[in-house]
Amino acid sequence: MEVVLVKKEKVCELSVEAGAAFVKTSTGFGIAGATVADIALMSKTVKGRAKVKASGGIRTPEDAKALLESGADRFGTGNGVVLI
Repeated sequence: MEVVLVKKEKVCELSVEAGAAFVKTSTGFGIAGATVADIALMSKTVKGRAKVKASGGIRTPEDAKALLESGADRFGTGNGVVLI
């Protein structure tokens, strides 16, 4: 099996071109989740042509606020009660 590395910007662009309503940071089940840097990059790349969903690792209201301020439109989290 060949591994192909693709930049996050390219994946976002291809997703928008394919008609995606959202681009998403991760499934939330891996070792890494949403980061402020990734959300900012994805938001800048899609330029309002798609929404940005932050998923994974969002455990505190402060995490959510930082992701929202960096461009997240939606959250995927198992900690919704804690975040509210």
